[in-house]
Amino acid sequence: AGAGKTTFAQAHFRPSEIVSSDAMREMLTDDAGDQSASAEAFQVLAIIINGRLRRRLLTVVDATNLRVSNRKRYSRLAARYGIPTVVIAFDLSDATYRARNSERSDRVVPQYVLTDHAERMAGTLEDLRREGYAAVHVMRESMQTDELELVRERRA
Repeated sequence: AGAGKTTFAQAHFRPSEIVSSDAMREMLTDDAGDQSASAEAFQVLAIIINGRLRRRLLTVVDATNLRVSNRKRYSRLAARYGIPTVVIAFDLSDATYRARNSERSDRVVPQYVLTDHAERMAGTLEDLRREGYAAVHVMRESMQTDELELVRERRA
C-alpha cells in the first residue's frame, strides 16, 4: 500500500488492461478499502484475468500480491494460455510508503498495514526470483517511474 502501483499502472497501461483489486472492492461495496469484500473481489478479479488471458490480451494485475499463493494463481492462469508473466515490484522505504499514503485523497491505509507490507517485501523479493517469471523488474527509490518507457512487443 502506498507504493504507487495504481499510479504507475494508470500512467503506462490502458484502463482496459488494468484489473484492480481495489476497483473490484469498490464495484462490490462502493468502498475500495472495504476489506470485507476481498474474497468476492478476488473471485471477480480471477474471472476477468482468465477471460483476458484466454483472449491473449495484455493484463495488468493491480494488487499487493505479497503472498506466494496469490502470485501463483495468476502465473498459472497465464501459463495455461502460454503467456509469459512479468512482475513489477515496488521496493521502497517505509518512509516513502508512509508519505505517499498520507498524500492519498481517496483513502488512507492504516499504518500497521504499511509496516506489515514493508516488512514482507524483502522476503517477497527473494521469492520472486525463484518463482519462474519471464522477468522481474524492481522499482526502487531512485527510479523516476514517469520517465520509464515500456515497449509493447507483438508475439506471433
